[in-house]
Amino acid sequence: MTVRKITGLLCAAILTGTLFMGTTALANAEDNSVIVTMPATSEPASGFDPAYGWGAGEHVHEPLIQSTLVRTTTDLSIENDLATEYSCSEDGLTWTVKIRDGVKFTDGEPLTAEDVAFTYNNCRDNSSVNDFTMLKEAVAVDDTTVEFHMNTPYSIWPYTMAIVGIVPEHAYDENYGWNPIGSGRYIMKQWDQGQQVIFEANPDYYGEAPKIQKVTVLFMEEDAALAAAMAGQVDVAHTAAAYSEMDIAGYNLLSVATVDNRGINLPCTEPQEIDGVTYGNALTCDVNVRRAINLAINREEMITNVLNGYGTAAYSVCDKMPWYNDAAVTEYNLTEAKKLMEEAGWTEGADGIREKDGVRAELTLMFSNGDSVRQALAEDTANQLAALGIDVTTEGVGWDTAYTRAQSDALVWGWGAHTPMELYNIYHSLADNGIGQAEYSPYANETVDHYMDEALESATLEESYELWKKAQWDGTTGITQEGDIPWIWLCNIDHLYFVRDGLKVAEQKIHPHGHGWSIVNNVDQWSWE
Repeated sequence: MTVRKITGLLCAAILTGTLFMGTTALANAEDNSVIVTMPATSEPASGFDPAYGWGAGEHVHEPLIQSTLVRTTTDLSIENDLATEYSCSEDGLTWTVKIRDGVKFTDGEPLTAEDVAFTYNNCRDNSSVNDFTMLKEAVAVDDTTVEFHMNTPYSIWPYTMAIVGIVPEHAYDENYGWNPIGSGRYIMKQWDQGQQVIFEANPDYYGEAPKIQKVTVLFMEEDAALAAAMAGQVDVAHTAAAYSEMDIAGYNLLSVATVDNRGINLPCTEPQEIDGVTYGNALTCDVNVRRAINLAINREEMITNVLNGYGTAAYSVCDKMPWYNDAAVTEYNLTEAKKLMEEAGWTEGADGIREKDGVRAELTLMFSNGDSVRQALAEDTANQLAALGIDVTTEGVGWDTAYTRAQSDALVWGWGAHTPMELYNIYHSLADNGIGQAEYSPYANETVDHYMDEALESATLEESYELWKKAQWDGTTGITQEGDIPWIWLCNIDHLYFVRDGLKVAEQKIHPHGHGWSIVNNVDQWSWE
C-alpha cells in the first residue's frame, strides 16, 4: 500500500470524524488503561443484554460486565467462575450448580440463585440468538443452589453456562441492555452509540482485581482503525491481511489463531422444487464431484494468495477443537481429483468443461456483498476448479436471499464456535423443515444424526467428544472426504491486530467466528511493560 493511500485514509478518517478525538486520554502504562478498536458490527444492536446476544451468538465471547457460571480456558476446558461446583443427574435431565456466596451486583444488591434462575428462564423465553429449547426450567433451590431441568439431555450444557451473563432480577427491564448492572470484572461507565463504550474495573469484583482498570472500545471500520493506529490514538487496532505488511512506528502485529473458518456448502440432493424454492444441485448431488472438489482445492496456495499467509488450512468446521476428528484432513491432489471425475463419468468437453448425461459441470458460487475476503476466496476457488473442468461463476448477494439460494447453489460461509453444536447446526437433519434435510444446505445422514443425538445424551461433556468425532467419520460413513463431504472447508482466518509497543496482551484462547470482542476476553490480565 502506498504512502499516499495511507495518508488519504488518515485524512478521510479525521474529516469524517471516525478517528476518536474525544476526552478519553491516550492509554499508557501509568494509567493502566487501553483503547481497543473493533469493527462497527461488533457494537451490540440490542444493548449489553445476554438475552439478546451480548456474549452469545456467532461472536461468542465473555460478557465482561456480567459473571458467567463457568468459563472456557485457553485449551477450551471448563473452569468455574460464579459457580463453585456443578453436576448432572444420571438421566441427563437435571443440572445442579452451586454458586459463590457473598457476591454482589454493582448496585450493592446480593447475587443469588434466584437471579441465575431468572436469567436463564428469561433467555429461554426471549433469546433472539441462542437456542434454549433444551431448557425446561431453571429453579433456585436455595440462595446458592440452582437446578436446570432439561427437556432433553444436553451434555454440552457447560458451554452454554460459559456465555450467559447473569443479570439482576430486581433491576431488569426492557431498558437493561442500555444500562446494564452485573457482577463481572468491569462496569459499563459510558456508551456513545455508534462511537465507543467505556468500561471501568469493578472495585467489588469477587475475583482477582483487573490489571487494566479502564477499557475503551472504539467501533470503526478497518481503514479508520488503521488510520487511528497511525495517528497513535489507540493501543490495539483490528486489521485485515491486506494491511498485514504495513510497518507502523510504535506498533507490532499480533496474529491470533482461530476457528473462524470459511467454507462452501455443496447441496447433496437432486434438484427439486418445493413451495417455490429449489433444493439440490444437478452437479454437486454427485458425491464423487464433491470429493473431487475437495481434493482440487490447494488451501495453502489460497491462504497465500488471499490472506497473505495469515491463516491455516481448514478441513472441518471444528479444526483444533477437542471434538475435532483429524480424519477430515485432505491433501491437495489435482490428479486424483481429475481421476475421480473421469471414473464418475464426467468427461471433458472441447472447451475444457466437463459434462455428464447432458449436465454441464457448472456451479454458481455466491459470496456476501461487501465482504472482500469472501469474494477473493470465491474467485480463487473458481480459478482452481477451472483446472478440474468445472465452470464456476461467482456472484455477490445479500443475506436476504443468500440463505434460500444456498439450498441449490454454493455459498462462501463463515462459521466456527467454542461448542460442538456448530456441527449439529450445519449437518443434522431437521424433521420440521419440509424436506427432512439439514437447515443450511440439503444433506441428511441418519448415522451422522444418531451419533450427534447420542453425543448430546452422553453422561459427561468429555464422553461426548468421541461421538462428535464419529459423526464426522466412523470408518464407514460421515461428513469427511471418504464420506458424504457435503461441505468444503477452505481456511481458518487469523485475527490480526496492531498492538502498541509495551502492551502485553495476555495469551489468547483460539478465537471463534467474528473479529470482535474475543480479543478482550482476558483484557483484565493485560499489562504494560
